[in-house]
Amino acid sequence: MFENRLFSHMLGGVLRDFGQPVMLWQAAVLIGALAVAFVLSRLARRALDARRQTRYESLRFGAESLSRAFFPLIGALCVWGAREIAHHFIHTSLLNLALVPLIGIGLIYIAFFFARRVFGASGETHAWLAIVEKLVSLIVWVAMLLTVLGIQDDVLDWMESVRFRIGTAHVTLLSLSTGVLWVGVTMIVAIWAGAALEDRLMRATTIDANLRVVLARVGRAILVVAAVLFSLSIVGIDITVLGVFGGALGVGLGFGLQKIASNYVSGFIILIDRSLRLGDTINVAGLAGKVTQIRTRYTVVRGLDGVETLIPNEKLITDVVQNQSSFLTRGYAKAAVQVAYDTDLDAAMALLARAAEGVERVLADPAPTPYLANFGADGINLELGFWIADAATGTSGVRSAVNLNIWRLFNEHGISIPFAQREVRIVGVPERMAGPASGAAVESRSGTETCAPFRSDESPSEGVA
Repeated sequence: MFENRLFSHMLGGVLRDFGQPVMLWQAAVLIGALAVAFVLSRLARRALDARRQTRYESLRFGAESLSRAFFPLIGALCVWGAREIAHHFIHTSLLNLALVPLIGIGLIYIAFFFARRVFGASGETHAWLAIVEKLVSLIVWVAMLLTVLGIQDDVLDWMESVRFRIGTAHVTLLSLSTGVLWVGVTMIVAIWAGAALEDRLMRATTIDANLRVVLARVGRAILVVAAVLFSLSIVGIDITVLGVFGGALGVGLGFGLQKIASNYVSGFIILIDRSLRLGDTINVAGLAGKVTQIRTRYTVVRGLDGVETLIPNEKLITDVVQNQSSFLTRGYAKAAVQVAYDTDLDAAMALLARAAEGVERVLADPAPTPYLANFGADGINLELGFWIADAATGTSGVRSAVNLNIWRLFNEHGISIPFAQREVRIVGVPERMAGPASGAAVESRSGTETCAPFRSDESPSEGVA
């Protein structure tokens, strides 16, 4: 009986028509429908390619799967239309069979498109992406095989007959499988819709940056919660039992997860009160850098050396944070140099002021100002203070350019940068070392006694230091 039912379905109809003239007519109709679908799919692909060249990366990453779905889906529509016309004149068993793989493969590529939009929004592959694609391919191919063989009803009846108990509820294998499938589909659709909403909001220039982030996070959370509730209601699970779960979750948050909950709440506070914005240069606990991301649990700060640090949002609320970009984006820098004591200080300081002229990103207002810092042991210490635009992008290159100009100008005008001078004093010089035989001479220089070195055949006295 099973074999009779098997060959009485799609596969059986094709086998019966095989070798008959009607099979040639069906093959001709199928080839014509697929040819029309091929032309239409090429046109659709060109339109999609022209559009995705100007769109953001997440759409370009998933558009390849969408373009591949054009031919099987358009082909299914063309074959279906041809079958509706041809079944009045000939048998359409081959067309019925061709619809199954066309629709199945089209659904696989559509699922790939949504999965890549969800798990590859940044344009990079995610670990879950390969798992989802393999799972979807397996389910669709098994469904196509069962449909072609005509035993899908038998399999569904068997899954309905397998019953087991979960708590106080009696479920079947079919209802459990359907529920898991609905939850997965609704979750993926919700996450995809949330990612699309976030992309739209992030590209909106009329909305504040922090407000865009808040709306994107809240919208994604609402979509996910709505998807879960919708899928559970479809499966038949009473969602009122979630009240007990919510109470238990609240207790858990109050005790074991209070740090995580505090970071999440702090993240929304930062975004709502706009105390920090994307692109701000901040200094917190000795760490200075530029805010590149404000996530729900942490904030990403990129230092001037390019290293990114994850700072918990709670720390940004409780600790002292210096926001150097709240009213300006410039930074103050100094260039220190030392000159000899016999240098013309007025000329040297004028040259220092000239050294900052023409250097990129050095602001003319306030003007660079030279200072006499202090009197050192080897020379006079001078400093040049100047302001740099966009200090968050780095100051080392600007300070290097200013120092090179100082070096060139001082060399051109004969201003020397003194070397360190050190004098060695020998205490308690013996008479025989200071006598005429040794050829030593003791002289006074700047209040310090110096002595010529002793000869190699004489040993130093114990009092020499």
